[in-house]
Amino acid sequence: MEILAFGVQSDEKPLIEKAFAGKHEVRCLDVFLNRDTAPIAAGYEIISTSVNADLGGAVLQTLAAGGTQLIAQRSTGFNNIDLDVAERLALRVARVSYYSPYSVAEFAWTLAMAVNRRVIRAAGRTRDFDFRLDGLLGRDMHGRTVGVIGTGKIGEAFTRIAHGFGMKLLGWDVAENPACVGLGMRYVDKEQLLAEADLVSLHVPLLPATHHLIDKDALALMKDDAILVNSSRGGLIDTSALVGELRAGRFLGVGLDVYEAEAGLFFLDKSLEGVDDDTLARLVTFPNVIVTSHQAYYTEDAVGQIIDATVKNVDDFLAGRRSDNVLVPARPEA
Repeated sequence: MEILAFGVQSDEKPLIEKAFAGKHEVRCLDVFLNRDTAPIAAGYEIISTSVNADLGGAVLQTLAAGGTQLIAQRSTGFNNIDLDVAERLALRVARVSYYSPYSVAEFAWTLAMAVNRRVIRAAGRTRDFDFRLDGLLGRDMHGRTVGVIGTGKIGEAFTRIAHGFGMKLLGWDVAENPACVGLGMRYVDKEQLLAEADLVSLHVPLLPATHHLIDKDALALMKDDAILVNSSRGGLIDTSALVGELRAGRFLGVGLDVYEAEAGLFFLDKSLEGVDDDTLARLVTFPNVIVTSHQAYYTEDAVGQIIDATVKNVDDFLAGRRSDNVLVPARPEA
């Protein structure tokens, strides 16, 4: 059977081909699944998609009409998929429920320390042989307070690193993580966490209840010299409100690996085009802001685990098995 994989990065392609070798043929495309590209999937019973694929109702209808039966998404998040429509169309949808939490947690800390220690500015200067220290003053993390919003596997990994720095630990989640409590984390309400934390890092999924979790009112609660990091989903932050706070001179630094309107931008080369997103264009002009293109998960370890899970999802589908990765069961289970 030939499988069609959308949105495959050049680094990812040989790993996917190797993982499927001897089992199935796989056709890798660097284009992302959306309304314009969905007709390419006609005749493919199984497709695989990336995190920024458009799997709204119109795309799902095109896929179903073309004979697609399984959508194997290569990500944990599934806020881009209309699951109700998929079920109505008898499409089976599977995701990757787990991959290395360290990839994202470590990258979140990379962003935090890069803005704290002005690494981008310093590196730019030294390329011009400017070795001044003016404007590069950072802060010790030791002894300061970190607020971890979402203490699941990734939040726990982030917390363990914070504990290694010798930080005071605050957490907010719907349920306490005993491992984080064991590290000395104190769970408080969101408002207290935002008011007390020197560094706030987001590690919750994007759901209707968490959309714009960090809105204008939440940002107003934060310290003027706080650091904000988001390596989860862009929609957790009201970006327009964040730009307003940055224009007012607030925050020591902001590190964003995700952006709420990243679809159609991230993972693509837009360097020769004009980007008509005024909010993003303004955001990247602030010297205390770093924006990266949804790469926190992008390590050999994590990508390998994602691909292995995707192969298993395909095998399970063909064998009629159901696993915890299945979001929409669209055929009788064995």
